[in-house]
Amino acid sequence: MAVMSPQHPQPSPMRIAVTGSSGFIGHALVDVLRLGGHEVVRLVRTADESQDIVWSPHTVAPPDPRLEGLDAVVHLAGAGIADRRWTASRRALLRSSRVDATQHLAASLAQLAHPPKVLVQASATGWYGDRGDEWLSESAPRGRGFLSDLCADWEQASTLLDECGTRRVQLRTGMVIGSQGGALAKMLPIFRLGLGGRLGHGRQWMSWITRQDLLAVINTAITNSALTGPVNAVSPNPLTNLAFTKALASACKRPAVFPAPKSLLRLALGEMAPAILLTSQRCRPDALTAVGHVFRHSNVDAALSTAIS
Repeated sequence: MAVMSPQHPQPSPMRIAVTGSSGFIGHALVDVLRLGGHEVVRLVRTADESQDIVWSPHTVAPPDPRLEGLDAVVHLAGAGIADRRWTASRRALLRSSRVDATQHLAASLAQLAHPPKVLVQASATGWYGDRGDEWLSESAPRGRGFLSDLCADWEQASTLLDECGTRRVQLRTGMVIGSQGGALAKMLPIFRLGLGGRLGHGRQWMSWITRQDLLAVINTAITNSALTGPVNAVSPNPLTNLAFTKALASACKRPAVFPAPKSLLRLALGEMAPAILLTSQRCRPDALTAVGHVFRHSNVDAALSTAIS
């Protein structure tokens, strides 16, 4: 996996299982792992490849024997947070696809004679809630609200594996920059038309990371045994929404003079707007810095230029 994290020596080939392998991050992760010479087992609902293992996030099933002795499991599965308005049924799905699915996966893995050495599971900076200008390391207390509650329960859902000696890492990921998916893919058409603008007052802090850097963070989480517990998977340089808006407009070579007022965002998106678009999270990756992880993209202008070129 040297292609993801060139500061580390090439490790021996590993057996790694991945959930959420069809998603924006998971699909790229599977490709990079295989290019690095590792054996990747995809945990999927419908098998497309001979090495796929059918897995249901809704039940605790006896584990497939092929899961014995895995070096790592990377658990990325979960319904899209910003794909639809947060109706009661949507909130229930967001919770079940994360908390319940993680509990079921952990319970299945715990039945193995040789459970995985490490579980790297997705989480989000939503854990911190709306925190204004406060700098947020992994030791900061949790916030309030639906997303904070969801992330807290999500991270705790795999604790059963502690009894098995499995090292657990929870990646609190910010906005992932990549043109092929995530938030940026939704913003680009608007900004390329010159119709972009700040969200609300624009002073809210945004913690971000490029997809390439997130893949490298996952690599570090798998290979570095000193990394455990919550990890802020974000660039060392968060920026305000206004600064990000200007940077994206510049990368698209268009103006950004059409702000989206808070009232309009609430009308269009309901409670999802303040929780995702207007909340302020100024996170720093202290845990990654402590183990010597190096980011390839720390400057948002360079990151956006690379992503949309």
